[in-house]
Amino acid sequence: MSKSSRLGLLRNQDFRRLFAATALGQLGDRIVFLAFPLVAIAALHADEFHVGLLAAMTSAGSLLVGLPAGAWVDRMRKRSVMISADLARALFLLTVPVAWWAGLLTIWWIYVVALVHGVLTVFFDVAYVSYLPHLVGRSNLVEGNSKLSAIRSVTSISGPTVAGPLVALVGAPATLLASSVGMAVSGLLAITIRKREQKPESSEHAKLAREVMEGLKFVTRSPALRAIMLGDAIFNLFLVMYQTMLLVFLEREIGLQPFGIGLVLSGMGCGALLGALSATKASKRVGHGPVIWLASLVTCPLTVLMPLTQTGLSVHVAAIGLAALSAGGVIRVVTQSSFQQALTPDRLLGRMSATARFVSWGGIPLGGLLGGVSGSLFGATGTLWIAAAGMTLSVLPSFLSPLRTMRSLPSDKAPEFAR
Repeated sequence: MSKSSRLGLLRNQDFRRLFAATALGQLGDRIVFLAFPLVAIAALHADEFHVGLLAAMTSAGSLLVGLPAGAWVDRMRKRSVMISADLARALFLLTVPVAWWAGLLTIWWIYVVALVHGVLTVFFDVAYVSYLPHLVGRSNLVEGNSKLSAIRSVTSISGPTVAGPLVALVGAPATLLASSVGMAVSGLLAITIRKREQKPESSEHAKLAREVMEGLKFVTRSPALRAIMLGDAIFNLFLVMYQTMLLVFLEREIGLQPFGIGLVLSGMGCGALLGALSATKASKRVGHGPVIWLASLVTCPLTVLMPLTQTGLSVHVAAIGLAALSAGGVIRVVTQSSFQQALTPDRLLGRMSATARFVSWGGIPLGGLLGGVSGSLFGATGTLWIAAAGMTLSVLPSFLSPLRTMRSLPSDKAPEFAR
C-alpha cells in the first residue's frame, strides 16, 4: 500500500487540523474523566451517593438542552460552535484548580462546573458530528470517523496515563489545569481550519419547537436510526452505572492507587484504539449492520471479569475484559455514526445528532443516580454485576431491526432510504 493510500484523509490540511484539535480536546476530556470523580472521592471525601450524583450532573446537559441544541446548531456555522464550546469549557475547568488553591472548593462547585461543562459538551458534540460530512464529504464518512475515533482512542490511553501520575503528584484539582489548556488549544487549532461553511439559511418565521419536532420525527420514523438510539440508550444507562462504581471499586475494594487506576483506564484506551483501527475492516467483512450488534454481544459479557476479582481473579485479566468492551464499543459507534450521517440530509444533521444524543444519552444522568443508589444498597461489586447484565441486553434493539442483515451503508439517497 502506498504512503498516500495509508494517509487517506490526513493528506487534507483542514482534516489534519481537525484531527489535531480532536487529539488535544479529547486528551483534556480524558483527564477530566479521571480527575473529576477523584476530586470528589479523594480530595472532598464524597460517599458513593455523591459520586453518583456527580456522574449525573456531568451528563445532565443532554436532558437539559439535548433537543433544542440541534435546532440551534443547524442555524449556525458548526465550526464556530465547536470553537466557542471548547474555549468556554477551558475557562470553566480552570475555576476548579483556582478555587482549590484559594481554599474555596466544595462539592457543590464541582457539581456546577460538571453541569456547565456537560451542557457545553452537548453543543460541541452536536456541531462536531454535523461538521464532518461538510469537511470530508459523505463518501469518506467511514474513513473520517475511523481516523477521528483512532485519535480519540489514543488519547483514551494517554489521558489516564498522564492523569494518574499528575493526580498523585499535584492532586486531582490541580490536574484539571491540564484539561483546561488542552481544550483551549483545541479551540485555537479549530480557528485555523480554512474551509468555510455557508451560513445556513434561516427563515424569519422559523420556530424552534417546529424545527425540533422535524428532527425528532425524522429520526423516530427511520427503523435503523430508531434502533441505534434505543440500543445506545440502554447501553449508556448501564455503562454509566458501571463506570460510576468502577473507580470506587478500584480505589476502595481493590486498593489501587491513582497510578494503577490510570493504567486500567489506559488499557480501556488501548482497546478503543484497536477498535478504531479495525472498525473499517470489521464493517466490510461482517457487514455494517451486523457488526453493530455483534460487537456488543461479544464484548459486553466480559465486563463481569472485574467484579470476579473479588473471588481471586487477577485485576489484569479483568482489565483485558474492559479493553475488549472499549474495542467493541468503538467499532459499534464508528459504524453507527456513519449510518446516521449517511441517512441524514445536510439541513437536518444537527437535529439528527441532537435527537439521537438526547435519546441515547438521556438515561446517562439516571445511570449515575442509579449507580450511586445501587452502590449504597448492594455495594460497588453488586452494581458492577447488574450493569454488566444491562449492557449485554443493549444488543436487542439492533438485532430486532433491519440492521441485523444490512451489510452496507445506504446510498446517497438518504431521505428516501430513511423513510
